[in-house]
Amino acid sequence: MKEETLARIRRFTEDRDWGQFHTPANLAKSIAIEAAELLECYQWSDEADIDKVREELADVLVYCQDLLDCLGLDADEIIMAKMARNEEKYPVEKARGNAVKYDKL
Repeated sequence: MKEETLARIRRFTEDRDWGQFHTPANLAKSIAIEAAELLECYQWSDEADIDKVREELADVLVYCQDLLDCLGLDADEIIMAKMARNEEKYPVEKARGNAVKYDKL
């Protein structure tokens, strides 16, 4: 995420003194709630209102960044570590074109 975007997210929270409510548990719940609202966009159809999807996806991302900040984590670092584990679990020669879980490859 761009530094400008990160600064805006952090300023929004700081200006409203909402950090006091940003416990890891509260933020994890908020991510799940917003993810459910994103899923609701596709509840009855594979087609969705893209503007609504954008709003809900933004909410998920903002809460994810808030949780990263709360836990002192870096998004790039944890994503790169997870991708390395995924690459081990899903080697290209076994997983290409296959949607089964790694333990079934």
